[in-house]
Amino acid sequence: MGDRLFNRSTSSWILYDVANSAFSTAVMAGFFPIFFKQYWSTGVEATVSTFRLGVTNSTASLMVALMAPVLGAIADAGGTRRKYLLTFAGLGVVMCTALYFIGQGQWMAAAAVYVVSLLGFSGSIVFYDALLVAVARPDRADYVSAMGFAAGYLGGGVLFAFNVWMTLSPATFGLSGADHAVRVSFLLVAAWWLVFSIPLALWTREQPAAARPGAPRIRTGLAELSETLRGMRRYRLVFVFLLAYWFYIDGVHTIVRMAVDYGLSLGFDTGTLITALLLVQFVGFPASIAFGRMARTTGAKRAILAGVAAYAGICVWGYFMNRLWEFYGLAVAIGLVQGGVQSLSRSYFSRIIPRERAAQFFGFYNTVGRFSAVLGPVLMGWAGYATGNPRVSMLAVMVLFVVGGAILSRLPTTE
Repeated sequence: MGDRLFNRSTSSWILYDVANSAFSTAVMAGFFPIFFKQYWSTGVEATVSTFRLGVTNSTASLMVALMAPVLGAIADAGGTRRKYLLTFAGLGVVMCTALYFIGQGQWMAAAAVYVVSLLGFSGSIVFYDALLVAVARPDRADYVSAMGFAAGYLGGGVLFAFNVWMTLSPATFGLSGADHAVRVSFLLVAAWWLVFSIPLALWTREQPAAARPGAPRIRTGLAELSETLRGMRRYRLVFVFLLAYWFYIDGVHTIVRMAVDYGLSLGFDTGTLITALLLVQFVGFPASIAFGRMARTTGAKRAILAGVAAYAGICVWGYFMNRLWEFYGLAVAIGLVQGGVQSLSRSYFSRIIPRERAAQFFGFYNTVGRFSAVLGPVLMGWAGYATGNPRVSMLAVMVLFVVGGAILSRLPTTE
């Protein structure tokens, strides 16, 4: 790998975060939920379109959660993490392109294509995360992982800002209206995803794994997965970390997915919410880098704990929030810690797993991530419904950070 912190292989790996973040920001968090409700589900009640969108997201998440460890085990057996990453990324690019061609009112087609695009996106992330052990030494994993998230925030934010400009002023770009601009945005995201994946395809390298002689790769991978599951007691540190991660990342994902709904319930308009989302992206860029640097001094675990504690404070602030500037302030606060918590969780995990089975273990890691944001939204909904006060739902989410942080605090440092 050489002594340089960022060689061509590492830099190409980081650029894939720029590639996939365009999809997660502009499509998943930004335009698809709104477009699904207002364009593809036109003419139905809001509760019906919300239910359809929920089923769509849950279906994709469940499929990824079930297949991730198996795919990781197969890739480990043959040393083909990069190949599988590019295969799933290609699937996502094709399906994102297909969203442009789906007409108004065709919600079933939109849901089906979106599910497959999420499979492509999420499947590629399993192998992208696992490649961290190939492109960064353990002592450099925190900073390299943080740089990936930082680059993703910047790249995704830049394209999303351009897409928002297109929707606000479609005539400037020769488009017929906001609906046309959103559809073109899907094409731009697909092109962005494809272009920024090319460096990884050309220059990111991994150490090939030797599959068992004469054993088909699928059979070998499944056999190793079965062996890992039977021997999970040997990986107690991994198990306890994944338990802590499940709680606090559930809180992180819940805030990401429910912030817009919470803001609407407090009376903020759509423009305010989009602006807040952009703030998170651009604040997240330098903040993720700062977290990577902080981990060099404090260690990844302490830095994660600081971010989790900050999230608990954000929940308390959200409970008392009344003014517009406070909503923007919360967006800035989330941007300061969101990327750091996620990137350092990834690098901490990369140091406590067997390197030769990285894709398999990152399959479990991403399975936990896919099953997250299950308990949190239920807690938010139940707390708000039971008390008749939506603000109480923020305190319910705080419990996830408190529990996750308490479990994580019991684990050793890895530096």
